[in-house]
Amino acid sequence: MKSLIARGMRSTAPRHPLARAIIHRLLLAVILLWGVSLLIFAAVNALPGDFAAASLGRAATPEAIASIRQSLGLDKPLVTRYLLWMLQIFKGDFGLSWASQQPVSAQLGHRLLNSLWLAGAAALLAIPVALLGGLFAVRYLHRLPDRMITLVSLIILSLPEFLIGYLLIQVLVLHVGVSTFPSTIYDGMSLPDRLSALLLPVLTLAIAVLANMLRSARSALMSVTSTPWMETARLKGLPPLRILWRHAAPNAISPVLTVIAMNLAGLIVGAMIIEVIFVYPGVGQYMVDAVTVRDIPVVQACGLVFAAVYILLNLLVDMLAMAANPRLRFPR
Repeated sequence: MKSLIARGMRSTAPRHPLARAIIHRLLLAVILLWGVSLLIFAAVNALPGDFAAASLGRAATPEAIASIRQSLGLDKPLVTRYLLWMLQIFKGDFGLSWASQQPVSAQLGHRLLNSLWLAGAAALLAIPVALLGGLFAVRYLHRLPDRMITLVSLIILSLPEFLIGYLLIQVLVLHVGVSTFPSTIYDGMSLPDRLSALLLPVLTLAIAVLANMLRSARSALMSVTSTPWMETARLKGLPPLRILWRHAAPNAISPVLTVIAMNLAGLIVGAMIIEVIFVYPGVGQYMVDAVTVRDIPVVQACGLVFAAVYILLNLLVDMLAMAANPRLRFPR
């Protein structure tokens, strides 16, 4: 009898811990995104000002304001408006922009693609430099190259993004003349002109995240190189670069991937400041313009897209970490 019960328990036990862990993360991501949607809706509707009064300007009268509010559904209770908004999202519709009377989804999709191009180019530039810089710093640990890398990364961390952007404008546009400002792109733009327009915002974003990535790569590699089996590899007489590249780097990839993904999410969300500085037509610039005129559907859609991208990138990192490290597939 006991053996039958034991076999029954084993048969009902999950045989695919990786699939179970991924499903668990997906459910948590959906719940988190729903909670974020509540916060976004509450925060946007708590903003001071009113679109109806702002759009009418000096000609605003109580009757005209009430008419516009009724046409936009602002006279309905907040709960009703939230449920209608969520129903639209489930249908793949973010509604109409109050300012332009154009579908938000169409405008947002085009601008999101621009923001992804910007963040992707910055990531392609920052990630290899950070990994190679971390390897170089650990190779010459506590010596002049390592100290210089640490000093430069600390200086970059202390500089805000907008200051980095203005410094690059001063150097690359006014003195060297290798880039253009503002960084406006449009359909039909030639490739050299597009690359010239992307140079400044891409460099600014890459420099802004490079220091954190580099320090994280250095820290992860240092923790791996201090293990006993790494000391054994050194005692065998293996070359230092081979030890770092073949043995240390693969074992340090999990924490480095986590930091890289966090910074990639920060690239998407933090690109708002860069897009405003360089007048780049991305989601951040779109959201800032919408906030100035109290265009609530656009602000809510941009906020939800930013949150979804951030959660999705962290979810992908969890999946990669679980695939690389089997211990993470089982709850503690």
